[in-house]
Amino acid sequence: MAQTKPIIEIVNVVASATIEQPLDLDDITMKFPDVEYHPEQFPGAVFRLKSPKTATLLFGSGKMVCTGAKSEELAIKAVNTVVQKLRKGKIKIKNEPIVTVQNIVSSINLGGKVKLEQAARTLPRSMYEPEQFPGLIHRMLDPKTVILIFASGKLVCVGAKQEDDIHRSVNQIHSELEEKNLMAYG
Repeated sequence: MAQTKPIIEIVNVVASATIEQPLDLDDITMKFPDVEYHPEQFPGAVFRLKSPKTATLLFGSGKMVCTGAKSEELAIKAVNTVVQKLRKGKIKIKNEPIVTVQNIVSSINLGGKVKLEQAARTLPRSMYEPEQFPGLIHRMLDPKTVILIFASGKLVCVGAKQEDDIHRSVNQIHSELEEKNLMAYG
């Protein structure tokens, strides 16, 4: 039976935000020389933070997308830090940002090998085409996530909107793999 509890590590939280007012990206790049902005290539400016280590895309519409945070909390903190820095740099921002987590990506180690061929035949809503991709793609219904399952026992979970969704998804798939005898340990 199960040897260990799955080890779950959040590797990226993507959050969108809005301040519900336009941003002057040219003004921002003049006041913040480290902000990357190449409108001929991409319509957003990239505001990087060292702590938490994130990149926040700023758009003229006042919308933002923060990537790279390792938790929901850090994603929210990053957006708030960017807004504070903009205000300190004399960029007028009236509203507090409204932040919404869009996707949490996590990496999981089940601590045993997965019998992928059997799993592909047994698990519903799964796709496995080893000539195209080495992992089995499993779509969960509740919570609505996608789990990539590799023979090594490593998983990648995407699509979660809350950290709790990851734990529920991983525990569900781990139990299913165990019950259907699709795990090998040792």
